[in-house]
Amino acid sequence: MFWRWFPWRYVVRNVARRRGFLDPVKVLSQTQNFVQPSEVAAPTELLRLGVVLHARGLMNSLAIQHNLDWIWPFWVECQYNPRNDAFVPRAFSLTQINLTHRNWTAIGIPGCDKFPIVDPRGLVTPHYDGWSIDAWIIPKEGKALIPSRLPSVEQKLDISGNLYVTTKSCLDQMELKTKAQVIGSPHAPVCRLEINGFSPSEAWLVIALRPYNPEGVSFIQDIALLDHHSGWKVNKKHCVYFDAPADQCEFSYYRHGDVFSRLPAGLPSREDKKHVGCKVGMATAAALYQIKPGDEREITVEIPLVDFPFEKESHEQYPQMAQVDWEKSVKGKCSLQIPDRHFQFLYEAAIRTLILHSPKEVYPGPFLYRRFWFRDAAFILNALLCAGFKERVAVVLDCFRHKQDRRGYFLSQEGEWDSNGEALWTMRRYCALTGNPPPAQWRESIDKGGRWIHEKRLPVSLKLNHAGLLPAGFSAEHFGPNDFYYWDDFWGVAGLKSAAFLLRAYKDNDESGHFEEEARKLSDCIDRSLEQTTKRLKRPAVPASPYRRLDTAVIGCLAASYPLRLWKENDPRILDTVDFLMKNCLIDNGFFHDMGHSGINPYLTLHLAQVLLRAGDIRYFDLMTAIANLASPTGQWPEAVHPRTGGGCMGDGQHAWAAAEWIMMVRNCFVREEGNRLILCSGIPQAWLDAREPMSFGPAPTEFGDVRITIRFDAGKPKVEWKAQWRGNPPEVEVRT
Repeated sequence: MFWRWFPWRYVVRNVARRRGFLDPVKVLSQTQNFVQPSEVAAPTELLRLGVVLHARGLMNSLAIQHNLDWIWPFWVECQYNPRNDAFVPRAFSLTQINLTHRNWTAIGIPGCDKFPIVDPRGLVTPHYDGWSIDAWIIPKEGKALIPSRLPSVEQKLDISGNLYVTTKSCLDQMELKTKAQVIGSPHAPVCRLEINGFSPSEAWLVIALRPYNPEGVSFIQDIALLDHHSGWKVNKKHCVYFDAPADQCEFSYYRHGDVFSRLPAGLPSREDKKHVGCKVGMATAAALYQIKPGDEREITVEIPLVDFPFEKESHEQYPQMAQVDWEKSVKGKCSLQIPDRHFQFLYEAAIRTLILHSPKEVYPGPFLYRRFWFRDAAFILNALLCAGFKERVAVVLDCFRHKQDRRGYFLSQEGEWDSNGEALWTMRRYCALTGNPPPAQWRESIDKGGRWIHEKRLPVSLKLNHAGLLPAGFSAEHFGPNDFYYWDDFWGVAGLKSAAFLLRAYKDNDESGHFEEEARKLSDCIDRSLEQTTKRLKRPAVPASPYRRLDTAVIGCLAASYPLRLWKENDPRILDTVDFLMKNCLIDNGFFHDMGHSGINPYLTLHLAQVLLRAGDIRYFDLMTAIANLASPTGQWPEAVHPRTGGGCMGDGQHAWAAAEWIMMVRNCFVREEGNRLILCSGIPQAWLDAREPMSFGPAPTEFGDVRITIRFDAGKPKVEWKAQWRGNPPEVEVRT
């Protein structure tokens, strides 16, 4: 073909040189020196995500920095303020991205994949990656109450019945309260925002339509006023409904500035407008409602999230429908009772986060990460299983085989060599924790998945330290340049062992034995490789790859202990790895990951805490407490936390993997498996015992059956009791308090 023989490199070089640019071919070839040769240089999905993120960042740089008189979302008001800890100099940065307050909370209905998000100041983004609704109070005289410009507000997650995020803002005796929720059904969801404003003097409650969200600019080209001032139609597509006609409406477009600039104190009468268009995509609108002195004004805003016949007057039952769906979804969950109310709330919030993010597939986030990865799914589904949501997990697992290619590769993105291990391990966990045999339709998928791991391995005969391991790749992305990551190999061993376990359930002992042997061979190759790294490093700690020094990426090697339990809890290699991490990689008892995340990572900190717990090291609770303190007021964690602002600095602003790890941390404090034993209460801290309050957890699924643990106090001494439904002979039970 033409493009195969045409001298593209020669043409590109010459065009670049004539234009005064660096030789791109040379630059690209030089970058390859930083990585190990691999089949896939970088995952297309991540490149696509990065392009979208930076395209928005470029748009942010064009829209924001010379329009700082606009009302912007909270992260902009902080990050562009030179007196704020969140300030980021812009200088040579071409793109300007939210790097300091990547925090938001999703609301929704179980079984529905529409996730409106609420930012830390109550800004509501109803549609995926779309525009937002804000609320302000503008008094006739004095300073306006703008939540995004306030140093603090009161925000919380309410889980009584439906899922609500409430935000309360105060200034000069003015008070603004918003309550955001999704009502209706999974087929007819509606985002409802109840807004209440109080002012001691004459003022206006303002409902504002904003061309941005917590990531930055999101275009609005067209706004039309609905009949009788009852709402807007945005971009000729989505409708916003008010429960009462606005007393006054204002519009603006980019060249005329923010609509906020058209709302001065006193609000003189203006010509009534019904429509605005903006070629730039920065149209804004405001609906104004008069607040009488010392009075309140309440307005309800509703935004249908899908196209369906919506009539404001005929959906009184919608709130009740959503509440019933939530009550059904949490029924039968593994319940928790502990004296620490904050830990208790975080557990309840995490349960609902996982339910919300598993409508059919499972997503690690509602916004940036609203897509499927096997890696995140393995941890999230394991937590759902341990919390008692067996049927929900079964629905997701049934989708796994449809994501497998002809080679047997479980594909969520090209170049991941850990995904097959994660898929097979999750299938095994489902069968082990439920007692159910693997469904017949999984049989071929399991066999192909195990064979893919075996066939993907490099030759054992290589005279190199990666002989017999899986190929170089980008692995979990945040470990650094492409390399022969042990993380992939540990998951490979777990996948082969899981395939053997599952095929044994099909009575296929020959294939089961074959995969057990392949797991042993891969384990032997890992051990031989680690013998060489021990000599090179002069200590037993496990580096991220055979060719790396010790750095924060060694966090991935903890997988051999948690969650996979491939090595014993006191394996010197794991303990020395933990020792390195504890001495060199903690900030305020949170694991700070230099690579990619460049922040304190909640879920990886909890991985470290799990290994400490398993080893009987009481420092696990210091890490657990640190992560509890990093949770947002709504009980959520971003993927990584800025060490100075405490806000999100990486990934989705609500990370379901982090929520999953909190559930697993609490669960393993009460009950965990260790070989053929069940360990009870090894993670109950002294502070909880000192409270002398009853504690309980369960029914908790385990590999031996469902168990309910209760701790009571008799004459001031704790007494541990348990009731179980064993599926076979009772295991050895060891109580540690």
